[in-house]
Amino acid sequence: MRIALTGGVNELVKRVARKAYQASGAEQLDFPLRVQDVADSTKIWWTESAGPVDPGRPLTVSWICAPPGPGSGGHTTMFRFIRRLEAAGHTCVVHLYDPYGVQLADFTAIIRRHWPEIQADVTDIDSGLCDSDVFVATSWQTAHVLASRPQKAGRRVYFVQDYEPYFYPRGSEYALAEDTYRFGFEILALGRMVHDEIVGNTGAHCVLVPFGCDVDTYSLTNDNGRRHGVAFYSRPTTARRGSTLAGLALDLFHERRPNHTIHVIGARPFSMSAPAVVHPHLAPAELADLYNTTIAGIGMSFTNISLVVEEMLMCGTIPVVNDCGMARADMKHPGVAWAAPNPTAIADRLCELVDAGSNGSLSASAAADRRTGSWDRSADMVVDILENAGRISVSRQ
Repeated sequence: MRIALTGGVNELVKRVARKAYQASGAEQLDFPLRVQDVADSTKIWWTESAGPVDPGRPLTVSWICAPPGPGSGGHTTMFRFIRRLEAAGHTCVVHLYDPYGVQLADFTAIIRRHWPEIQADVTDIDSGLCDSDVFVATSWQTAHVLASRPQKAGRRVYFVQDYEPYFYPRGSEYALAEDTYRFGFEILALGRMVHDEIVGNTGAHCVLVPFGCDVDTYSLTNDNGRRHGVAFYSRPTTARRGSTLAGLALDLFHERRPNHTIHVIGARPFSMSAPAVVHPHLAPAELADLYNTTIAGIGMSFTNISLVVEEMLMCGTIPVVNDCGMARADMKHPGVAWAAPNPTAIADRLCELVDAGSNGSLSASAAADRRTGSWDRSADMVVDILENAGRISVSRQ
């Protein structure tokens, strides 16, 4: 009764749910692998490939990934590379992995709707890996899944988009994620930060794949128009994107500049009470339209830099980013507004930017000074690497 009276029924329900969660052992559901899928870098092997592939024969490349959600940035990057492989005449297969089972029809429909250019077959990995020349893991979980299925012949490649041990406190998940870099797979690291963290922390060899930007979707269309308000691409369930911190900063910003609209793309941070226009989901073209109307945005990044930062810049929205070495490693654009990672510093930067005016001059300058190229260079590089990997005989016994 005390909790209900002081915090309301909603607070009471949350506390009861937390108690039930703790008592039931439901935290086990957060572990993203089946126990039998956990691999050990000291016992890794896989079957020897049959031999070099005829240079004239197209390859089959299997990609192992978690089921995607609409707008997933990591999946979008993977699908860009799949599209380029298919354009080069190769066959791709997408194997979905979820430790609690895959709703294959539902996720196939999501892929076909949101990435319609992809021709790859979509399968549940529990039905078995298909015969392939190259297998590509795309996260630490799927690296374990691939390593625990050694019987299929073919090269093993690991496409790494972030230093994933940093997603966790120091503990089991941290150690298991870091161990994947010792599996002996050929590692493709997206960006300087990921490359340097893998090499520095594990000594593993990896190839640096440069960042790109979707220049076909994100561009300046409002170079002379008026702008108003700020935007935040919110991912409250993804700790490295700093939604709680951003919500506190946006409350301070609203107190100081209440006439500026706050746009939240995704879910509203629980820490935010300021009024906002919430866009639960926007397609890339709709995001580009929004970023062409706002003055500033928040692009938090506590590990690898978020793609949102470059996308905002390309459309003339000035992103405020928490100032840290990992975020700066791949973001050299002078238009970024760096800020100390605290609510006051972030709010200060937002106020400075909206006070600088909405006539588009800062926006046009930021969009014109493009430091990141399109994804074409990265995609061509990945295609070359996978083609070379698929045509070379290798044994890891």
